[in-house]
Amino acid sequence: MPQITPEIVESHGLSPEEYDRVLHALGREPNLVELGIFSVMWSEHCSYKSSRLHLKKLPTEAPWVICGPGENAGVIDIGDNQAAIFKMESHNHPSYIEPYQGAATGVGGILRDVFTMGARPIANANALRFGRPDHPKMQHLVKGVVAGIGGYGNCVGVPTIAGETNFDPAYDGNILVNAMTVGVADADRIFYSAATGVGNPIVYVGSKTGRDGIHGATMASADFAEDAEAKRPTVQVGDPFTEKLLIEACLELMATDAIVAIQDMGAAGLTSSSVEMATGGKSGIRLDMNKVPCREAGMTPYEMMLSESQERMLMVLKPGAEQQAEAIFRKWELDFAVIGEVTDTQHMVLEWNGEVVCDIPLGPLAADAPLYDRPYLSREEYKAWAQVKPLGEVPESSDIGADLLKLMASPALASKRWIYEQYDSQVGADTLQTGGDAGVVRIHGTKKALAITTDCTPRYVYADPYEGGKQAIAEAYRNLCAVGARPLAVTNCLNFGNPQRPEIMAQLVHALDGMGDACRALDFPIVSGNVSLYNESKATGGGSAILPTPAIGGVGIIEDYARMATIALKGEAERILLIGADGAAEPEIGQSKWLEVCHAIKAGAPPRVDLDRERRNGEFVRMLIESGLVTAVHDVSDGGILVAVTEMALAGNIGARLHTTSFEDLVDSERTRHAWSLFAENQARYIVTEPLQFHVVENLARNAGIGCCFIGWTGDDSIWVGPDEATMIAEVPLTALRAAHESFFREWMEG
Repeated sequence: MPQITPEIVESHGLSPEEYDRVLHALGREPNLVELGIFSVMWSEHCSYKSSRLHLKKLPTEAPWVICGPGENAGVIDIGDNQAAIFKMESHNHPSYIEPYQGAATGVGGILRDVFTMGARPIANANALRFGRPDHPKMQHLVKGVVAGIGGYGNCVGVPTIAGETNFDPAYDGNILVNAMTVGVADADRIFYSAATGVGNPIVYVGSKTGRDGIHGATMASADFAEDAEAKRPTVQVGDPFTEKLLIEACLELMATDAIVAIQDMGAAGLTSSSVEMATGGKSGIRLDMNKVPCREAGMTPYEMMLSESQERMLMVLKPGAEQQAEAIFRKWELDFAVIGEVTDTQHMVLEWNGEVVCDIPLGPLAADAPLYDRPYLSREEYKAWAQVKPLGEVPESSDIGADLLKLMASPALASKRWIYEQYDSQVGADTLQTGGDAGVVRIHGTKKALAITTDCTPRYVYADPYEGGKQAIAEAYRNLCAVGARPLAVTNCLNFGNPQRPEIMAQLVHALDGMGDACRALDFPIVSGNVSLYNESKATGGGSAILPTPAIGGVGIIEDYARMATIALKGEAERILLIGADGAAEPEIGQSKWLEVCHAIKAGAPPRVDLDRERRNGEFVRMLIESGLVTAVHDVSDGGILVAVTEMALAGNIGARLHTTSFEDLVDSERTRHAWSLFAENQARYIVTEPLQFHVVENLARNAGIGCCFIGWTGDDSIWVGPDEATMIAEVPLTALRAAHESFFREWMEG
């Protein structure tokens, strides 16, 4: 093995101080295998060394939480001895380098996180962020990522039912691909990763190990220089058909009593899986590297331990169960090999050709990994650094109809049909809803359904990380309430830039503070997640960081899916109501899509989030849905009231007449008043429709102390806006709105 030099240490992503810690932990110089193992286990991607301190502040417990952060995925009780298991993961750097395989293996990895705990995956979701559509590389990246997600998810037979896609110049050199999977298991048959039982066999199953993905975790823990393309060999290669076989084989073995512990080989491959299993069980581990199934000749222990080849699992079996397990995996045409045993040494020992090539105490690798309290700016200092322009004089809108058309055609709000039609959303025949506020999938054989959403508004987080963090949780909560689901728990993917910059660390710390406060107020704990830092690119000119993007994945339960709500308007002459109306609150248009798209202005504070109102309004909307009192529901977010109503109208192919005087009396100028009220992004608001003959929602709201007002009628084939029946200020046909809404992707991808 080569001698360890400072250059080799640096190439493994370890600082001189961290290498000193390695020397102290071992009491000697490491060899190359040991150095490689320390480098991946102490990478930001695996150790969370810059974020662990602050992640501890998040609420993770509730009576329905079976397992919070620390395992492969979070587990919540959904009644009837059933559990939902779910997590979100990032595959950002690999997807920028090689978009198809980067995105595909992101899906494959998150699927394994879920079924390794005993769940059958029932739904996928995603959260995607891309740069400017006119960036020379962006069309290639979008096409590759979408094809990779669809190619893997469709082949493995798990429907993709929810997601979001946004564009911003901040992602030009570092796109974000966050993948989420939800599965269902018996609550008394959850499988964990702690390796116990001295002498128990350690078994490798799945695909053979190759040289793809070596140093993947290290690469994902650094920002991009100009040589991003040269990192292509660090990207894994996926095979969804093998993954499908692996799911079935693992679930078949899980139906027996053979498994003590199980862990998927994700980031850092065989290294992280074996270290985490042994550390979790407070045991040791011995592996015979000559027994690891390899698909390439001459692979060294260093390559085997650091490879991130896909579709692989590590298991600890009960003694004597090897033959039964092998028969199952051979039946599914998968590799199976006993490669080691559990020990009581609390060391990781690797043998190769009869020699010990690695002997590392496990404590320093995992529990005692570096933990940094990085400097960060206070909220006031951050505000001064960010230099978000004050709102100033707001431009007038001379043509509200033209503004609406421009918004509906913008990349942020345009129809994502081009994307979601590449995903199989119906495989499994249990999908009940896609394309609304949340995807909904039936729990097979029951009346229950799970609602799933992904959300975040990065421009809010940049302008005010604390309020933006609160808003990300609150909007996920609203999305679930809007389909009639009781929000249960959150997974997240925390995408930020370089944590060694105090302004970036401030974004992370203050966003986590906001998220934590929102989760506590909404009784919406965080049970799993992922941190992705160093999302920056020198290639775009001087170390540009992404917008702070704490992507939220929310899961809720619908007890009877016959009561599920959708956004589509259902009939003519129904009353349109605004839940969350507040006559004392000014329209909040800071950081709004209307300002950005129609006036090229990014200014002002983001909308404030009143968590008490969020909870009360959400519970009220759920009551309306469960009682069958409303026919359509949609939360108000990007683009405000007018965009929300337009989306409902397009979904139902029924127009709407909005009477603006019923919800605006705050701004002096007639013209500006209409635009402010129609496009403001005030929080905690929903649009609902009720049949004409009901006429009960406003009374119920008044009795409950909930803001609510009538804002118009459904009907005709246009969006009509005016202060009263006699005075029109805008009218746009649905045909024109639909053409605008579907123009962006059609023209960009097919034009």
